[in-house]
Amino acid sequence: MYQEEKLARDVYELLGDKWGLRPFLKIKKSEQKHMDAVGRLLDKYGIPRPVGDTPGEFADSSLKSLYDELVEKGMQSEVEALETGRLIEITDIKDLEERINDSTPDVKRVFNKLKRGSHNHLRAFERNLKKY
Repeated sequence: MYQEEKLARDVYELLGDKWGLRPFLKIKKSEQKHMDAVGRLLDKYGIPRPVGDTPGEFADSSLKSLYDELVEKGMQSEVEALETGRLIEITDIKDLEERINDSTPDVKRVFNKLKRGSHNHLRAFERNLKKY
């Protein structure tokens, strides 16, 4: 989940710089908070962070490929950028739901908070897509 939150942050950073759209500029900060929350769990359980803070860097090669695809899609137009954000949030929600049930109470608490945030982000992207 740490790398997934990082993927969202990194993509939103690039797309925010490219298009200047408010959802990206605001949500990238939230994604950093999500990374920090998961990072605290990793620290608590003595699990090393799977990757550094370099944008676009991932230990998981499938996430690196996904990052590259999402950036390419999002750089095509404002609409494609917003669709990219929408897709990231839908994927995050699905992945969090799959992991919540098999988690300890503290991890469940954090993942449920992340899921609520992703639902809020999804609504923001969908609201902005209606403008086009």
